[in-house]
Amino acid sequence: MLLSRARIVPACRTLLSHRCVSTLNTNPHIKVFPNAATNNAHLLTYLDTDPPSHRLAIGSTTALPPTPQSFSENREFLSILTDVLHAHAAQDPGLKAQAQAFAGPGGATLGSGGAFFPQQRKQRGTKGSAAGLGGGGGAGGGGGGGASAQGGPGVRDDLRNPPDYGRIAWPEDILGSIEVDGSGNIVGEFQPSGTYRIVTNEGILGLSDFLRTKLVERLKEEENKERL
Repeated sequence: MLLSRARIVPACRTLLSHRCVSTLNTNPHIKVFPNAATNNAHLLTYLDTDPPSHRLAIGSTTALPPTPQSFSENREFLSILTDVLHAHAAQDPGLKAQAQAFAGPGGATLGSGGAFFPQQRKQRGTKGSAAGLGGGGGAGGGGGGGASAQGGPGVRDDLRNPPDYGRIAWPEDILGSIEVDGSGNIVGEFQPSGTYRIVTNEGILGLSDFLRTKLVERLKEEENKERL
């Protein structure tokens, strides 16, 4: 028993010295802090700083894990996320690799996680064309029909809810679109869908390692500006 206690104490001291930070069990990259501005609420953020910056937080929630009903998104964060995607989505190694791998004469739609798929996703009880699932950012015109051998817009999805093979993600999971040519090369700029939601019934924001790293780097830059 004495030996066990001796092992536990240093660990506790180490944890206390680093101010234990809680994370979402559904996404360990997202930290959870009490929201001092609202009783029984929590701030969700990618940054470790305590107290957290409200301006740079993903949003606030009154329940864990967050739900669409409990979560209030931070418009400032969403604007920063869009800027990061616009600047770096075309350099995402996973997106580039899969665009090359799935390019071909038959054409395809850029689906979950940046993968090309040859079919369309069934809609939820509507009669509109699948092209409309692309949202307002350029994917709507060609996302559902698929990129032809001459190229077309590909859809960049959130990773929290990958669609079945051959299907396109739901509008709330589509981050936006980006132009891909017939050879599988990314040639256009990222365009936000206008339909994306940070939290859905399927979970919270999920990005590739590359894009998450770029987002955190930008958030830290903004945090440093706040300290000046």
